[in-house]
Amino acid sequence: MTENAHSTTNALKVSCSNCSLRELCLPVELSREEMTQLDAVIRQSRRLKRGEALFRSGETFKSVFAVRTGFFKTCVGSHDGREQVTGFHMSGELLGLDGIAANAHGCNALALEDSEVCELPFSRMESLGRDIPSLQHHFFRLMSREIVRDQSVMLLLGNMKADERLAAFLLNLSQRFSTRGFAANDFILRMSREEIGSFLGLKLETVSRTLSRFQANGWITVEHKHIQLIQPPALKAMISGCANQPAAH
Repeated sequence: MTENAHSTTNALKVSCSNCSLRELCLPVELSREEMTQLDAVIRQSRRLKRGEALFRSGETFKSVFAVRTGFFKTCVGSHDGREQVTGFHMSGELLGLDGIAANAHGCNALALEDSEVCELPFSRMESLGRDIPSLQHHFFRLMSREIVRDQSVMLLLGNMKADERLAAFLLNLSQRFSTRGFAANDFILRMSREEIGSFLGLKLETVSRTLSRFQANGWITVEHKHIQLIQPPALKAMISGCANQPAAH
């Protein structure tokens, strides 16, 4: 390997060593040569301002994106002009998988705060995956994880009452933050209450009233978008009768 190649590989390892995406970019079995190949494919550090679109519905699908820092929402427009939120995505999660089947994105992906993504051009990742089977398997596993999350959301919306939906939503966020090394029971909601309501199929007033009731019960504290889970077991008990609760990812 040339001196430049060694330099590139070392730079990638330094930049990714503390990155939430190391699970995606650094499978332990990758050799230095394979690392260099991967570095040549992944386009790192695309930054977006709050409110900026990563992609929009109808755009030609070219890449999958891994959220490096920040928070995104995906949404679609309804026939009456309203916005329907379909998901929230944080660091370490993939965006853009909706475009694979039809070769076009079926939703909008908007940054809820200043964010950064790594771009994975899909056709090049496919080619590289054929050369590096361990990377292909790793990528398939991450894609499967996103499918499981979507199934969990369907169960949440189909089986739960309003207070159960909100409890499950808060617990799911808590689990996802914890998995990524952040505080599990003390976090800032990047989305508005209206966006939470759109995602959960609840009215804004219902979201606000339910949060207030949770706080009155001593289960959480709420200060604007700052949430503290004081009694997570109480929230878990509320949804324990449901067949499934959203899994942590």
